[in-house]
Amino acid sequence: MARRIHIGSGPPVSSESPPMKRRRITQSTAACRSLGEGGFLNLRASIAVLLCAIAACWVLSATVLALFLPRASSKVSERTLSLSERAAYQRGIEQVYWRHRIWPKERPDAKPSLDAVMSQAQLEKKVADYLRDSQALEDEWHRPITAEQLQAEMDRMAQLTKQPEVLRELFAALGNDPFVIAECLARPVLAERLIRNFDASHQEPLESRRGGAHRNKYMLPAISNGPNGCVDDTWTATSTTNAPNARSSHTTVWTGSEMIVWGGYNGSSLLNTGGRYNPGTDNWTATSTTNAPVGRQEFTAVWTGSEMIVWGGYTGAYLNTGGRYNPTTDSWTATNTTNAPEGRYEHAAIWTDSEMIVWGGFFGGIALNTGGKYNPGADTWTATSTTNAPPARGYPGAVWTSSEMIIWGGWDDFNFLNTGGKYNPGTDSWTATSTTNAPICPIRSYGSLDRQRNDRLGRIQRQLF
Repeated sequence: MARRIHIGSGPPVSSESPPMKRRRITQSTAACRSLGEGGFLNLRASIAVLLCAIAACWVLSATVLALFLPRASSKVSERTLSLSERAAYQRGIEQVYWRHRIWPKERPDAKPSLDAVMSQAQLEKKVADYLRDSQALEDEWHRPITAEQLQAEMDRMAQLTKQPEVLRELFAALGNDPFVIAECLARPVLAERLIRNFDASHQEPLESRRGGAHRNKYMLPAISNGPNGCVDDTWTATSTTNAPNARSSHTTVWTGSEMIVWGGYNGSSLLNTGGRYNPGTDNWTATSTTNAPVGRQEFTAVWTGSEMIVWGGYTGAYLNTGGRYNPTTDSWTATNTTNAPEGRYEHAAIWTDSEMIVWGGFFGGIALNTGGKYNPGADTWTATSTTNAPPARGYPGAVWTSSEMIIWGGWDDFNFLNTGGKYNPGTDSWTATSTTNAPICPIRSYGSLDRQRNDRLGRIQRQLF
């Protein structure tokens, strides 16, 4: 044990020997060195821990951000549309078509809104129908319709449109978004075409086999800048893809956005099929046959602003039946036969502000001068007066003036006629048209006309029965 000796008032003086002192100094220095090295190591460890914590926070932050921010590499391939989004875009498409739908100016009622004629359920059904078609194709092919096919369909529409201004409106209604246009405008048309073209052996069409992997990257095609898609005084062919079967003696109406053809005769059978042709997208859509009238020829059709009404015609029997076709819902409703005019064909029909008027025609070889007014709102018939009515005839011409139906010409199974009459539905009265300076009609013998009629009807009856 070292001892300390205190002398006077000075500080204590150690009595350690020099070797002992050196040993303690050496021990003290070692201890200090050990403490310094330990502190340095602890500092390095602390810095390492801090750096690891920073790195962990960065990784965690990046992971969290990745959950909320779309990744550039997968944004395109993962884009989808919900049913409600598709229904909303379908409404935009229907709104364009409804805006162009002809509403006869003679109608006293204002053109209703789209919501008044098409429900949300009907919009969703249209979406469900084309998605079902797409799924059916995918089930058969074991892969979905490809982006290449949808892009090709968009390009076809843009190149072949007969109404570029309408197609631009459709694109704009879909936000000019190539993905939305592909999914909501091109897909329904393409899916229906592929379904209809699917052959009996369920072989995948060649055009679909050329597609690559499914992806959602599209380009907005440039739409033709030609006037109405055509050059003045020239012809442009309509698409034959999905077009109705060839036929004659059918009817056509124009809705303002589509041409509807229906019925007729194909050389071997009478048809109750038809199609809607859209010149904006240059494509055909088949009309439903559910509840459609029986196939027929030599009948009439009128456009009311919201429906096509077909009536009368010939099937081997003379018909007084008909149907109302709604292109918005692709549905048929039968016309009432109570108080309907007697069955006929080769008659005339016009649309007033609220009624369809039919007149004339033939029942067998008997010409008629009777007719009827059909009110689709009430689904009722009212006979037209025969007082002062023009002589009976078939194939008369008929127009609506906004207050009167004018009948002129035709033939009565004996002669061609140059007489006519003006019919006022408000007063249910007829006034004869003047024959002064009227076109002169040639007179044909009864035998010649009768032979032609009998030959034609005989051919039809032999083919049908």
